[in-house]
Amino acid sequence: MSEDSLLKDLNRRMDGALEVLRKEFGGLRTGRASASLLEPITVAAYGGSMPINQLANVSVPEPRMITVQVWDRATVKAVDKAIRESGLGLNPQTEGQVIRVPIPDLNEERRRELTKVTAKYAEQARVSVRNVRRDGIELLRRQEKDGEISQDQQRKLQHDIQRLTDEAIRRIDETLAQKDREILQV
Repeated sequence: MSEDSLLKDLNRRMDGALEVLRKEFGGLRTGRASASLLEPITVAAYGGSMPINQLANVSVPEPRMITVQVWDRATVKAVDKAIRESGLGLNPQTEGQVIRVPIPDLNEERRRELTKVTAKYAEQARVSVRNVRRDGIELLRRQEKDGEISQDQQRKLQHDIQRLTDEAIRRIDETLAQKDREILQV
């Protein structure tokens, strides 16, 4: 693998960790209803664990209400339970196959809890970036051991990988700070 393609691949993987973080942050509410709020929820159904959007249609008819139209009557209770136990502080109300999820106002305590959740998501993203760095450095060490690259090249590329890692972690920290400001301001 050439030096450029190695660095591009590692950069792409680190960007992927940032994209996952942004998607997770999109699911955290800041006072408005959003269908993406329920995306991370998985439901125990049909002998396995399935994303909620594979069992129901999630829509936002009002700014403070999410409706979940469950397709199979047998899974309504499981979907309701998954929403209640998701840790998002939601209290769904079931009416037949429709589950209404009112979005309560964010109080100060709930905002603090959400900032803890954002910190947890950001740390998972940092760990992903560090794992990508570790994989890249292990590859370089193998290449040097096999005589594919010199020790100087290995050190230079290791420095480049560390620079990519520092940049990715800086962007994760900026995204975290922005989301925390958004949560605490609302």
